[in-house]
Amino acid sequence: MSDDQVLTGPGTQTRRALLAGAGAVGASVLLAACGGDDSGDGATAPTSGGPGATAGDAEGGDRQGAASIARTADIPVGGGAIYAAQGVVITQPNPGEFKAFDPICTHQNCPVSNIDGGTINCTCHGSKYSITDGSVKQGPATRPLPPKEIKVQGDHISLA
Repeated sequence: MSDDQVLTGPGTQTRRALLAGAGAVGASVLLAACGGDDSGDGATAPTSGGPGATAGDAEGGDRQGAASIARTADIPVGGGAIYAAQGVVITQPNPGEFKAFDPICTHQNCPVSNIDGGTINCTCHGSKYSITDGSVKQGPATRPLPPKEIKVQGDHISLA
């Protein structure tokens, strides 16, 4: 019997089993850190300026039946909010002008993490994107964030 297979008492595990378990836990942590937020809890990432953004309207919906993601007051001028559960970043580069982008960095598919100083930021590798058009302001990303279609009706913002 090898050292890996020697048991020291009832209910104990081999070194091989313990190392495999530790590896599985490490892989789970790594995957959770790299994955998106699929929890559906509607939490948002930090934004720059303005009130904290929330995941949407509890009453939900607009006249067309699409669920409201946010209220216009939730999106600060010169900043924005990340709605990971809905798969969108909404920005307001100028008063009353709302833009939306995919929340996944085009460099290595990390989720963007915050909006600050007029840019949408991915802290995985430092890429920064314009809140106006999603263009790359700082690499290593070389492709812009893809735009998303939104509708603004009254003070509600929803995906188009």
